[in-house]
Amino acid sequence: MGMNIFVALNMEQFNLSFSDTKEAFRHKSDAQLKNSKLIFSIFKFPFLVNYGPQLTSFALKIKLPVKGLIKKTIFGQFCGGETIDQCDNTVQKLWKSGVGAILDYSVEGDDTESNFDSNLNEILETIQKAKGKDYYPFCVFKPTGIGRFALLEKIDANINLDEIELAEFYRFKNRFEAICESAADNKVRLFVDAEESWIQNIIDTTCNEMMEKYNREDTYIFNTVQMYRLNRIPFIIQCIEEAKVKGYKVGFKLVRGAYLEKEAERAIRLKYANPIHQSKADCDKDYDDSVKLCFENRDIVSICAGTHNEASSKLLARLMYENKIEKNDNRFWFAQLFGMSDNISFNLSAKGYNVAKYVPYGPIKSVLPYLGRRAKENSSMSGQMGRELSMILQELKRRKQERSHK
Repeated sequence: MGMNIFVALNMEQFNLSFSDTKEAFRHKSDAQLKNSKLIFSIFKFPFLVNYGPQLTSFALKIKLPVKGLIKKTIFGQFCGGETIDQCDNTVQKLWKSGVGAILDYSVEGDDTESNFDSNLNEILETIQKAKGKDYYPFCVFKPTGIGRFALLEKIDANINLDEIELAEFYRFKNRFEAICESAADNKVRLFVDAEESWIQNIIDTTCNEMMEKYNREDTYIFNTVQMYRLNRIPFIIQCIEEAKVKGYKVGFKLVRGAYLEKEAERAIRLKYANPIHQSKADCDKDYDDSVKLCFENRDIVSICAGTHNEASSKLLARLMYENKIEKNDNRFWFAQLFGMSDNISFNLSAKGYNVAKYVPYGPIKSVLPYLGRRAKENSSMSGQMGRELSMILQELKRRKQERSHK
């Protein structure tokens, strides 16, 4: 009984709230906050969410003067700039609040060898940019940015490759390793982004090979695990057991997932079982269980909780508190997308936790698919957009009241 009272008293000291809007938006002026309010308000219109990217792409193609408007609105909300150097102001503003930046070259849809080589060079440049700088705690790359989707799909399906395809696959592997080798050589932590389930196996296999090779002394290579998929807990367990046997460290970025509709549509079309959890509750349980599992194996596992979910973020923070782990322990990170969930990012950072924001960049026309996904992600009033807009309105109201009392 006495022990229970001690535990209860001890637990009362854990105090982490994500409702402090002053802290969440300290880095934004009134004008920037009002701009964010406008953007999240627009997301309640389905037509603009569903067709905005295509209309914008068409407008840019026929050279309508819309680029300036896009940069000041949705692009400015979710992207750092069109080039690495244009992200500098955004990165430094984040770092003033102790939030790091993860430069994410968000160009999509490339399918030629020359484009893959160009993307490789860009990714290597982000690693050089991040080298030795605390405000760039991670770099990231998307495997389909350096290799053809259809090729990876064929490999994942265990279809034999011809000689030309085999040579193409070797080029993909070489690019993959060049990025991982550069990250390890420059002591820069690297996220390998997750992709659709039907090409993920070959990415997981390659990522484990890279971790075995480059995570001997420290954790540089991190695989991304989408917990909305079934059977990802057994996958994590298998990776940890393999690392223990072979003597290397494991890095996981844990996310819920990004291709829900696409996964469901393909499963129906090709008549196989949907690989995605059928309920949000099941997904949430697997996510939180994965956090606990990785935490229990922290002797060899480093994790980044890449989530906009307050409960999951609080879970990792609480585990650290209960086990007397320093808030800035480099094995534990929290990450959110730039322009979203500032209440989580900046309140965590204010408490001393390791936090980073994904900062996408690239030519406006090329990042439209990314911006389209952010619009859809925020289009539910009961979901993310409702929470974002509510926080913004609260902070605008708070600032107005503060000024009226001066």
